[in-house]
Amino acid sequence: MQARLLLEDGTLFTGRSFGAEGAVIGEVVFNTGITGYQEVLSDPSYCGQIVTMTYPLIGNYGVTRNDFESIVPYVHGLVVRRHEPVPSNWRAETPLDVLLKEAGIPGISEVDTRMLTRIIRHHGTMKGIITTGNESVEELMERLQATPLMRDQVARTSTKSFINVPGGGERIVLMDFGAKSGILRELTRRGCDVMVVPYDTTAEQIRRLNPDGIQLSNGPGDPKDVGVAVKTIRELLGEYPIFGICLGHQLLALACGADTEKLKFGHRGGNHPVKDLVNGRCYITSQNHGYTVREDSIAGTGLEITHINNNDKTIEGLRHTKYPAFSVQYHPEASPGPFDSSYLFDDFLAMIREHKRLNPRKPRQIHLAETLKGELLHAQK
Repeated sequence: MQARLLLEDGTLFTGRSFGAEGAVIGEVVFNTGITGYQEVLSDPSYCGQIVTMTYPLIGNYGVTRNDFESIVPYVHGLVVRRHEPVPSNWRAETPLDVLLKEAGIPGISEVDTRMLTRIIRHHGTMKGIITTGNESVEELMERLQATPLMRDQVARTSTKSFINVPGGGERIVLMDFGAKSGILRELTRRGCDVMVVPYDTTAEQIRRLNPDGIQLSNGPGDPKDVGVAVKTIRELLGEYPIFGICLGHQLLALACGADTEKLKFGHRGGNHPVKDLVNGRCYITSQNHGYTVREDSIAGTGLEITHINNNDKTIEGLRHTKYPAFSVQYHPEASPGPFDSSYLFDDFLAMIREHKRLNPRKPRQIHLAETLKGELLHAQK
């Protein structure tokens, strides 16, 4: 079946359909990863986007249950040069085409993805529509122009209830703005007692959990659309150690008084070089973001820059000079990508232990169910 991709600048691509039939509208972006298409599809940070894979062969190793980064995929559409319908991999449980059909995600193959990537790099990300229908180009353009991009991605991807993942170590409140499973894996691997909470959880609700530290997750969209989280982070800053990742990094910056702006075409892939300004080392990182913290807004916020992107010199890491808080724009949990930066979770736990040593608090509340009773009932409603 034929499929078409129309960009808001009028550029039309015609290819072959795979995955679900129908039409979807989203922000067209590109990812430079060679592998990891399943993790990309299931990364909540891609909610509302049509992803173009720059690597030309997609689907060759199929799909396996253990590689999901969320329960369901959040990508709106997938654009590839060549789709391989028959996977060759001992781990494969189902072909990519089956996953897309089950998730209702249209895909289009036989597209000149190199040309599409060059257009995005030159003009920036833009709205697009993938369709398997027979509408005219004029009708598609009218529909595209009349449909705004979504602004509630965090609310769509965040957990709706409190979820406890027990552990014998430090209690970490994971504020879920669209968290990847990789963050939870890294915390539980270190024995943490993790409490995953909705994005709009208040500071007082978090205090009642008596955490040792707060993890701010990744997530989709514009950080300025999540003002309720900025307020919560601002209230908790200095009270608990905080570690922000990706969107969490941007939200921490906003909470401290810095500003963010949209990048022309973003950073998405598993091969982005980042320089650590503290030790001078360069790390290869996994990234997925379309916004960045403005360097000229850092002065007077109490933040200092710890990492920069070696390609475009944008901010990749921040640390508060007074409070126990730091953040990175990239993904130390990778998935997909290199694990150069997983040590940051160890640094977070070391910061927590030092903070507890210097600021001893009352013993941890034992009856967690009672502590959360009101919130759990609210979540069930």
